[in-house]
Amino acid sequence: MRVLFATTRGAGHVGPLIPLAAACLEAGHDVLVAGPQAAAPPVRRAGLPFSAVAEPPAAEVAAAWAPVWRVATQAPDADYVIRELFGRFAAGAALADMLAAVERFRPDVIVRETLEFSSAVAAERHDVPQVRFGIHLAAQTDTDQRFVAMAAPALAELRERAGLDAEPTADAIVRSPVLTLAPRSADDPGVPEARGLHRFRVGEPPPARLNGGPRLVYVSFGSEAGASGHFPRVYRAAADALGELPIRVLIAVGERQDPAALGPVPANVRVERWVDQAEVLSRASAMVGHGGSGSTLAALTAGVPQAFVPLFVDGPRNARRVAELGAGIALGGPDDIGSGLADAVRRLLHDPRPRQAAEAIAAEIRALPPIAEAVRGLAAIA
Repeated sequence: MRVLFATTRGAGHVGPLIPLAAACLEAGHDVLVAGPQAAAPPVRRAGLPFSAVAEPPAAEVAAAWAPVWRVATQAPDADYVIRELFGRFAAGAALADMLAAVERFRPDVIVRETLEFSSAVAAERHDVPQVRFGIHLAAQTDTDQRFVAMAAPALAELRERAGLDAEPTADAIVRSPVLTLAPRSADDPGVPEARGLHRFRVGEPPPARLNGGPRLVYVSFGSEAGASGHFPRVYRAAADALGELPIRVLIAVGERQDPAALGPVPANVRVERWVDQAEVLSRASAMVGHGGSGSTLAALTAGVPQAFVPLFVDGPRNARRVAELGAGIALGGPDDIGSGLADAVRRLLHDPRPRQAAEAIAAEIRALPPIAEAVRGLAAIA
């Protein structure tokens, strides 16, 4: 079986695809990951073949995304983000290269993260079945027909460019199955389980290694903190807020950022560009994050409680839901870093209830079928 995985930029988009792509490769299948160059480092680090697709110039990306880098109600609605940014903007730039990659690789099935739309058109152009991989912590978002319908006008334009008639691709997307690593509890309560949604787990986290020293707090505000204008300000503020606590602090700023931009940090704070997040979380007592779906799910998988400083996009929603589950504390935003963050971390370290709630969600995740079963499902579709 030949499987093409398609992604946009950002760790929260490419990251969820990597375990399934690696499982396909381990099972003896041919794999190719196609996406913008910014997605290449984690793909290649996992030992997976990568094919780059074009993306708009950096200055245009910054200008287009500037309105989105706002918290909660000030940000544009989802229609703008899905139709304009992912549909017309990103997919429009990627389309020619994605079509070429599909023609060259000739996949039996295309697995596309739910916000990568050029691969949906390429799948139809080359008559290849497609499978969606949900990247949201609220997995029902990735199955919502309204979510897909927002992209329909952009998809119609992409279809015409690909030599197809202008009828929207939305129906083909809606019929495709959705795979996710998110647990059922992460969805909003009262929402029925969607048809065609299949949940899996990557694997059980390694046991925590307790060494009797100061407890470790992991800090990450995602791969787009620089683009959003929050770097280095939020990292510097977090370092200062946590610097006087009797803990060890590990800050990961992202591969596109320079740790030196933070300046001198407290003695108990270590700053890195990239770390093995799963390995760090296996040792961490708490995490500080922005509520991105990828990092939030990683902490829940490891049973680690979280303090949230929501920055943009799905951060406010994810922070609220994890707080409702009792596995975290949600701050109001970047202006609450300081005494607010220090107090939240103290509570996570000294109150056993957030850890217990996080461990309960981790147990729920461990009970899901292993990702190898998803590989078998792809083989049945191909």
